[in-house]
Amino acid sequence: MTAERFDDIVIGAGQAGPSLAARLAGAGRKVALVERRFYGGTCINTGCRPTKTLIASAKVAEMARRAAEFGIVAGPVSADMKAVHARVAAIVAKGRQELADWLAGVNGLTLVHGHARLTGPKRVDVAGRALEAERLFLDVGARAALPDLPGVRDVPTLDNSTLLALDELPRHLVVVGGGYVGLEFAQAFRRLGADVTIVEKGPQVISREDPDISEAVRRILEDEGVRIRTHAECIRFKPHGDRVAVHVDCAEGAPEEFGTHVLLAMGRRPNTDDLGLDAAGVATDKRGTITVDDRLATSVPGIWALGECNGRGAFTHTAYNDYEIVAANLLDGADRKVTDRLPAYALFTDPPLGRAGMTEAEARASGRPVLVGTRPMTRVSRAVEKGEPAGFIKVLADADTREILGAAILGVEGDEAIHAVLDLMYAGAPVETIARAVHIHPTVAELLPTVFQEMKPLA
Repeated sequence: MTAERFDDIVIGAGQAGPSLAARLAGAGRKVALVERRFYGGTCINTGCRPTKTLIASAKVAEMARRAAEFGIVAGPVSADMKAVHARVAAIVAKGRQELADWLAGVNGLTLVHGHARLTGPKRVDVAGRALEAERLFLDVGARAALPDLPGVRDVPTLDNSTLLALDELPRHLVVVGGGYVGLEFAQAFRRLGADVTIVEKGPQVISREDPDISEAVRRILEDEGVRIRTHAECIRFKPHGDRVAVHVDCAEGAPEEFGTHVLLAMGRRPNTDDLGLDAAGVATDKRGTITVDDRLATSVPGIWALGECNGRGAFTHTAYNDYEIVAANLLDGADRKVTDRLPAYALFTDPPLGRAGMTEAEARASGRPVLVGTRPMTRVSRAVEKGEPAGFIKVLADADTREILGAAILGVEGDEAIHAVLDLMYAGAPVETIARAVHIHPTVAELLPTVFQEMKPLA
């Protein structure tokens, strides 16, 4: 079969793929972009955009319930889930269509719809249509993992995608997994009116975070009525009438939770198992993650992997930065590396957690002499005035070099204020730069200089 010839083939239209395809086409190259389902990948379709839209509805419900605290008279509050679902679906559809319209107008770019399989290091089959190029770029993303737990295939379960498709409110949502996805959904559905229980195998929710942050997040959720069961060492499932029995086996509390709906939020797996990587000789690890070097090149010359499928970042912003790295190196003569990227992410509970750089545990493990500064949000005017004083600020620095090592802001607008620290870290600025800065009152970021001024040696 004669193959259609391109200069470049980009497989996957997530956060990295479309921008890379358009940039390559703009450089005069003949490019094919292959997508088997929806443009926009996880972020637009089942991740950031729909979940944050859902969270926004839940926030309105919560603030309406609290109206009397602000001197506002409001009536009984309930969620019209069909209307909530319709709003989410409309915003997702708009984002998807805007991306499709933009791509359709890119000169030199051919859009190919279908499931791509590699048949060689430079060849791709899409539903019987053969494509060939000197360079391939893989941006195939990841999906929710189905954990290998007893009984999990014997009961109906939901993942982040199918939960978003619900247009009814679960009576009792059991969330299995206390990570970012689980916590965001748990709070949102609780605020919308569902009973919610989180079941976490480990000793704390958001296991990668420092214990003080994990405990503060737990208190915030429990204060809103979310039940949290940690140390769930023996999770298993079985049908129980019209509900699902989730065996917990915790040291405290009932041994089982009975949910009308069960969300599995226990990690993700890359979409590489049906990509034909073996035919091209592309190396993966045991989870199916594509192995890449610091410049995102795979084990096969001429093939790169971007986004969640390469295991070098699980966020929209890291996927987009993957595009920037590859494009700059190939088209601008740059030498950018993924290891130049600083860790930065947010947990979009309410209040949110914004994080940049090292955790306290990582700073301790580094062996450096570390300074730490903290400030509760109860002492941040903006938080008090908005009636949202939960959380705290924590910053870390090297006592000798004065290098800023990391920061966490758990509190109102923490996901925005964290960038004041992140940008200084990229600039390599010392503690004194922010400690002497004059920030605007009344904001959350205004307290950052004070927190850095008051740092003390880490005990």
